[in-house]
Amino acid sequence: MALVEIKVPDIGDFSEVAVIELLVKPGDTIAAEQSLITVESDKASMEIPSSHAGVVKELKVALGDKVAEGSIVLVLETTGEAAVPAAAAPAPAAAPVAAPVAVAAPAVTVAAGPVEVRVPDIGDFKDVAVIEVFVKPGDSVKVEQSLITVESDKASMEIPSSHAGVLKELKVKVGDKVNIGDLLAILEGAAGATAPAAATPVVAAPAPVAAAAPVAATVTANAVAHNPTATPALGLPHASPSVRKFARELGVPLAEVKGSGPKGRITQSDIQGFTKSVMAGAIQTLAQAAKAPAAAANNGGGSELGLIPWPKVDFAKFGPIERKELSRIKKISGANLLRNAIMIPAVTNHDDADITDLEAFRVSTNKENEKSGVKVTMLAFLIKACVAALKKFPEFNSSLDGDALIYKQYYHIGFAADTPNGLMVPVIKDADKKGIFQISQEMGELAKKARDGKLSPAEMTGATFTISSLGGIGGRYFTPIINAPEVAILGVCKSTMEPVWDGKQFVPRLMLPLSLTWDHRVIDGAAAARFNVYLGQILSDFRRVLL
Repeated sequence: MALVEIKVPDIGDFSEVAVIELLVKPGDTIAAEQSLITVESDKASMEIPSSHAGVVKELKVALGDKVAEGSIVLVLETTGEAAVPAAAAPAPAAAPVAAPVAVAAPAVTVAAGPVEVRVPDIGDFKDVAVIEVFVKPGDSVKVEQSLITVESDKASMEIPSSHAGVLKELKVKVGDKVNIGDLLAILEGAAGATAPAAATPVVAAPAPVAAAAPVAATVTANAVAHNPTATPALGLPHASPSVRKFARELGVPLAEVKGSGPKGRITQSDIQGFTKSVMAGAIQTLAQAAKAPAAAANNGGGSELGLIPWPKVDFAKFGPIERKELSRIKKISGANLLRNAIMIPAVTNHDDADITDLEAFRVSTNKENEKSGVKVTMLAFLIKACVAALKKFPEFNSSLDGDALIYKQYYHIGFAADTPNGLMVPVIKDADKKGIFQISQEMGELAKKARDGKLSPAEMTGATFTISSLGGIGGRYFTPIINAPEVAILGVCKSTMEPVWDGKQFVPRLMLPLSLTWDHRVIDGAAAARFNVYLGQILSDFRRVLL
């Protein structure tokens, strides 16, 4: 065991920068190049990585402290030789962080006519993406006013104007890739730059983000209510690329998050707090919706829909009773199911699939891979089969949006999991890109988290199609309710051995009951029948998945 001091590396032409975020704490195990702290000057913010791997013994800095090159960040306890980043050339004790780029562009002389504004030297970056545009044609632009923001995998930076004038034409848009010298804009009535134009670095993040700190049990005050109709504020939210990536993964609109860091900087805790507040609001809304039928019953329920009142019965007069409140999950799911059952014109097709050969293959596969610890289930094969059917019949992988149909180019399959607290639906993301073993492993992990009540909101959202399986219990057919905004759901029951006529004789075959419920606004009966038939063909001969 050895103690190593991790110091601030060469961070460019910056001194006495403030520590605005701590990404690790004593006792944490960290990897080489993992981010430790975030520092910020008046021009840039950057994450300081570790040059070694080990366990954090002691933090030497606190929020608000000022640090410079050579300042001790923390003391690390390492085992043997510490792993130094491969990219580190002979340098100071700490591997150099990607320094903010601020290279001057050539001074531009005064021009009377239109002036071209181009991308200045932004350092060793190529094909950086435009992620934000700050101006539009007709705007008056000042010297060094930011025009766009570009982002690589390590840093984001604002590109300023080298001249002042009126923007005549913008040559780039969000999503474009740019390089040094590319034409950004044309200005009219442009005056010469009073200072060299340079790319103003916003954030540098050369190392992976440290694991997010646990969110407090209460919703933080800086997490505002989600408003999908709100107009985003002009300008890039004050957050590092790693935080923006974290927000994208959770589907959080950064423009609606209030930053708690210095100068309104958005941190990972802010993203987590916002997510929790949105979920809390959604749960409250659904809980109120779940109470609505009961409330309606107490007030002559159903009359608002033109129905006769809900019967009021004193059950105790007929015999002993016991009253138990519904679980929170059942109240929430009950509201969803009621809405979906009422609003969706649903039809169900029943069919059978011959899975004799597939089941034999599944059993032999599990025997051959017994030591792997991953047990392949029939549901994993069903997920892959459904993906193949969804690709052939894309309307089943769509959603209604007003008078338009949204066809999704991804395949996220939800599967209903029975838990002690009620039904939950974890989602296998990008099932088309995963093999049977990976799907089986993820299903097992998600099902366990569901039973333990530890599923995150992200693990239960985004499904494009759902499978509800009662195979481990029994039954023959049933009518599953569509999980809006999806347009179809597949129900499967326990397979049984049945005599099937092969043209000459009856032979025993293992048959799997299928129940496909579909939204008649999107899908017609012929398409549903074809989907079921095709799904059955795949299950009977799984080689069709490869076609």
